Amino acid sequence: MFETLAVVGITGAVGRIMLRLLEERDFPCKNYRFLASARSAGKKLSFKGTEYTIEELTPEAFAGCDIVIASTPDDVAAEFLPAAVEAGAIVIDESGYWRMKPQVALVIPEVNPAAALEAKGIIASPNCSTTQMVMALKALHDASPVKRVIVSTYQAVSGAGSQGTVDLVEGTKAHLNGDEYEYQAFAHPIAFNAIPQIGSEKEAGYTSEELKMVYETRKILGDESIQINATCVRIPVANCHSESITVETERPISPEEARELFGNFPGIVVDDHVAEGKYPLPSACSDRDEVFIGRIRRDLSHPDGLSFWCVSDNLRKGAATNAVQIAELIAEHRFSKTAAG
Repeated sequence: MFETLAVVGITGAVGRIMLRLLEERDFPCKNYRFLASARSAGKKLSFKGTEYTIEELTPEAFAGCDIVIASTPDDVAAEFLPAAVEAGAIVIDESGYWRMKPQVALVIPEVNPAAALEAKGIIASPNCSTTQMVMALKALHDASPVKRVIVSTYQAVSGAGSQGTVDLVEGTKAHLNGDEYEYQAFAHPIAFNAIPQIGSEKEAGYTSEELKMVYETRKILGDESIQINATCVRIPVANCHSESITVETERPISPEEARELFGNFPGIVVDDHVAEGKYPLPSACSDRDEVFIGRIRRDLSHPDGLSFWCVSDNLRKGAATNAVQIAELIAEHRFSKTAAG
């Protein structure tokens, strides 16, 4: 059992889900500390029947912590998390800052658990849109190596933070009433609209979100040869990201084989009955930890191609759940070895 866990960014959307998950899953730890910005310091929260006071995030706040789970903006992660490592803590980070650093493990527990167990210092949790896609790709990749991926995402406003949800609700009300609304999280109206840009512009006309899916996927799967083309789109859905994915594999994988591979992979649920109108929907997948896959079919344009639809809760498996699962993986490995020794 860990001695002291610090949760950083506890007042954010992902931080609040982490709090719930740690309680529901009875994470093995004796003491807990909850850290946030100076603005939130001093506020109270209830956890496992005990009232805690939120502490201000400072480099000194990690003293005595042996594990840290953080969900903060990139600049905060860059500034403060090295202090947690220096204090001797295992650090699991949700931000994008550390993911592609060569010395940092990028982990999805169902996909590359050994990377977490061998890691030194910070362990990064992937981008939400990457996580659900790589879960699906891994199920196929183990049977026949994935050579090429074309993915289009349909991403929920919750991925833009709490303000994204506010923008959707208030922008929709304003649109229906014929009123003006000043959007805060988006450069364009999201109500009754689709925005084909998530993140900043990068090389060759791609956005930062799209390139995350490229580079993070290769790192997690340990295969730099996989060719990936991503288009990321924000749509007016409250929660859960959806993805249309087409893959080319080394040998053909039939839809029947794919259903079996997906169905046997931990954390994936297959819902594929198009004749009955049954397939994953964001409205049905919200507040779930699994990755849902349907619309599995041959790619008519390529003999080695397969297409499918993939939906997952971006705040849970795409963020909070994956981080907590990494912590659980480390705890299970560490304390099972201790018991055996």
